[in-house]
Amino acid sequence: MSTLTRPETDTVATTPGTLRGSARVLLRVHRKALWAAGGLLVIGIGIVVALRIWMASAKELCADGDITPCGGPVYQPSYARTSTEVFLGDGGTVLLLLAGLVGVFVAGPLIARELESGTFRLAWAQSVSPAHWLAARLAVPAALAVVGMTVLIAVYRWGLWALRGYPYSSLDHWYASGVFPGTGPALLGFTLLAVAVGALCAVLVRRALLSMSLTGLVLGVVALGLGKRRYELWPTDFRQNPGPVGLDSGDWAVDMGRLTESGRKLRWEDCHDYAADPLQDIEACWRELGAVAHFSEVHPASHYWPLQLVETGILLALAALAVFAAFRLLRRLHG
Repeated sequence: MSTLTRPETDTVATTPGTLRGSARVLLRVHRKALWAAGGLLVIGIGIVVALRIWMASAKELCADGDITPCGGPVYQPSYARTSTEVFLGDGGTVLLLLAGLVGVFVAGPLIARELESGTFRLAWAQSVSPAHWLAARLAVPAALAVVGMTVLIAVYRWGLWALRGYPYSSLDHWYASGVFPGTGPALLGFTLLAVAVGALCAVLVRRALLSMSLTGLVLGVVALGLGKRRYELWPTDFRQNPGPVGLDSGDWAVDMGRLTESGRKLRWEDCHDYAADPLQDIEACWRELGAVAHFSEVHPASHYWPLQLVETGILLALAALAVFAAFRLLRRLHG
């Protein structure tokens, strides 16, 4: 009598224990959200391309974008150019909102919903550890979001490039809160922070709607805080002159006023009180206070990359802390 033995099978191939297998499951389960994200990416690219085509087809008579006779006393840009400036002027804010949306999705449908409904136990029962389960839900959206945001940054910069060098432009400068966040690596840092904060809020709260709300609140505070204090991330250039300090077109003037012999700074509000005297002579007041020169503290255009890199480093450090806290909390709650 012969004994029949069951052939051994490759357990690695059938058990979703690898990160690749978990990622494949996530992509299959959330394919509708993936298609929606791809649609937003295509729409964003299409808007910028359409604006560039519209602007290029406008009938401009002069190289500087004037639609009136060249060299005349009147300068008038085309409607296509001014409309493009309006649309792209807040492109950085739109990209921040998209990054925040990624974090909200991670917090709610991707993690908290499974913790709330208990479906996570199915994955954990199939040789997938809690840490492995969370790692897949961090790595997949982070990788996809970074790739998508990189494409959008490149397209947004390409759109802005067409508006460079034209006089009387209404487009905000490089340091504007609606432009700066969407033109460099700081957006990628914010995207990774959004994913990390979403995961931390989901593990902490374990309720989808509440996790999504908390994630949006935290990301909003971070974005507003950086926008308000961005000028402090890199030392400014100090300029002084007996007369008014001249500024280049790309300079970000953070502070300006007058200087005394001792180096004390005097500012506009030191010599102007509308409530006391709305017609006060500011020049006479400054002379009485001993002003001898003008000063300004400026971020020139060359400070763009230092500011971007410092902000990116801060965001990545916060993201790393959030990821560390999420794993520690998951381990504490579920072993």
